[in-house]
Amino acid sequence: QVHVVESGGGSAQSGGSLRLSCVASGNSYYYYTMAWFRQAPGKAREGVALIARSTYTKYAQSVNGRFTIARDDAENTMYLQMNSLKPEDTAVYYCAADAPGRVELNERTFKFWGQGTQVTVSS
Repeated sequence: QVHVVESGGGSAQSGGSLRLSCVASGNSYYYYTMAWFRQAPGKAREGVALIARSTYTKYAQSVNGRFTIARDDAENTMYLQMNSLKPEDTAVYYCAADAPGRVELNERTFKFWGQGTQVTVSS
């Protein structure tokens, strides 16, 4: 079993920055690949960024160049540095984790999920 817990959400002005963290615990094989997803009110959940222990990363086009995903395997922690925030980045952000082999931002391929953290960006 794997548990992932997000933190770092909050409010920011348009153009501002926030950093999210996700701490994983349990069988480390099942957090080889970690990702961030988000869900805005009335919209489907969408992938934001993914990182594997191999350092492979993938970003959604909407955040590429503004968000940076990173991980510290010594601390079992994944980060999402969000810069140049826009109101359309407002959403609940979820951490997801699973075994090796996930290379796409497809929520159906991730088994372990956190409870989410709210990010609100005002104009």
